[in-house]
Amino acid sequence: MSAATITAGRAVLGVEFGSTRIKACLIGDDPADVLATGSHAWENAYVDGRWTYALDDVWTGLQAAFADLSAQVRERYGVPLQRLRAIGVSAMMHGYLAFDASGDLLVPFRTWRNTSTGAAAAELTELFGQNIPLRWSIAHLHQAVLDREPHIGDVRLLTSLAGYVHWRLTGRAVLGTGDASGMFPIDAATGDYDQALIDRYDARVSGAVPALRSLLPEVLAAGTPAGELTAEGAALMDPSGTLQPGAVLCPPEGDAGTGMVATNAVAPRTGNVSAGTSIFAMIVLERALTEVHHEIDLITTPAGDPVAMVHCNNGASELAAWAGLFERFAAASGHPLDSDAVFDVLFREALAGQADAGGLIAYNHLAGEPIAGTDAGRPLFVRTPESTLDLANVMRAQLYGVFGTLALGMRILSAESVGLDQMYAHGGMFRTAGVAQRFLAAALNAPVAVGETASEGGAWGIAVLAAYLDAASAYDLTGFLRDRVFAAAEVDVVAPDPGDVAGFAAYLDRYRAGLAVERAAIAAL
Repeated sequence: MSAATITAGRAVLGVEFGSTRIKACLIGDDPADVLATGSHAWENAYVDGRWTYALDDVWTGLQAAFADLSAQVRERYGVPLQRLRAIGVSAMMHGYLAFDASGDLLVPFRTWRNTSTGAAAAELTELFGQNIPLRWSIAHLHQAVLDREPHIGDVRLLTSLAGYVHWRLTGRAVLGTGDASGMFPIDAATGDYDQALIDRYDARVSGAVPALRSLLPEVLAAGTPAGELTAEGAALMDPSGTLQPGAVLCPPEGDAGTGMVATNAVAPRTGNVSAGTSIFAMIVLERALTEVHHEIDLITTPAGDPVAMVHCNNGASELAAWAGLFERFAAASGHPLDSDAVFDVLFREALAGQADAGGLIAYNHLAGEPIAGTDAGRPLFVRTPESTLDLANVMRAQLYGVFGTLALGMRILSAESVGLDQMYAHGGMFRTAGVAQRFLAAALNAPVAVGETASEGGAWGIAVLAAYLDAASAYDLTGFLRDRVFAAAEVDVVAPDPGDVAGFAAYLDRYRAGLAVERAAIAAL
């Protein structure tokens, strides 16, 4: 049946450009049925004081991930992957990709990780009356205006990474509502950019850049066809020439939106946490927040519903570095373990740690962390002479550290009385059952659910959004996910353990106080 689905061109492809991996996911007639996956590792680079990815790496990475998936299809099903019913593209949100009238990139891609937009973000937050985070595309544009960068007058298209890839595959400069909401504020009433704020911005810059709306991609809600794969686009994805053009594409989305879809968290009072190089939590709101909080972003679901987002620049990268240290120790001892086995051992050891991690504190700040009030990163591991230093506490502190800054932001939403029935989690660190999930439940003091697709993440989420194109006339997005995607899904829910909750609260008190040490390290080192 799967081979017939692929041969008939009914399979659907999702591709997501994550911070360390480009993933491809192929699904069948049943959106919950993953037929094959492919991936390619890549890394950002720190060049001339900015975090960036080379655009050539976008295409070599996409081709490698697609080739990996295609090889898996041929091995499993004995057929080539020639035609697709639909395609979706997702990627890290925000950042700055500016192109001129000829479609040439004006300056190297500035990713979400850059925190050099403080003056612009502060000015725009005051101008718009809502929080504009440092990483948002409009903050990057306005910082370039404030800095009088010479390319500004030549900008004719400003887009996201997902929008760029979609544009090259289809020829259409569009964005899904969720991704667009990380570029510029969305008006909930129209599902489009907030025109009043656009007018306010154009008046502020007074012709320094072309009219803002002319630079921004068209906004499309989930379920809206967003173009077809062109012959040029098919060749970009598959230089072998096997893949044929013609597949319809859904609106390109950001990793926040695909995370919501992958965890069935698009209805009010649901939320999700995505943990990777960065970590962020999103809660779909029932009502507007009462105040402007610089720690909280206001974005939307792919369907346009309002979402409060707590975004932390630093996620599991420092944890992975520590795991790499132990992986090398195992190899040097003559008892090598692969990385998955190392993570499994260390995570399970953390369960034996004290509830407050024995007085240890871990800061995972490789980059600046606006919620913590820092503009640069200094990973730190801190203890006092009275702390209990053993492997279990070290690993519990490292896992707690992944959730530390996130918990600071979530405390603000709790004070706003934002309703949350259940938090869904996804990302590779949740593959070891019952560890990161349990600690996250303690950090949030809320039940945390992990589903079968937790490690597939956004590539599967954007494939589901592409599959939704055929069902949008019959279902809203919430109904489609509930009835067609997750109806039979197995979900493991962990309730917060009172001892863990108290232990994490004690850890967080030390974590908050110790931020003075983090800031001192930034100043001194």
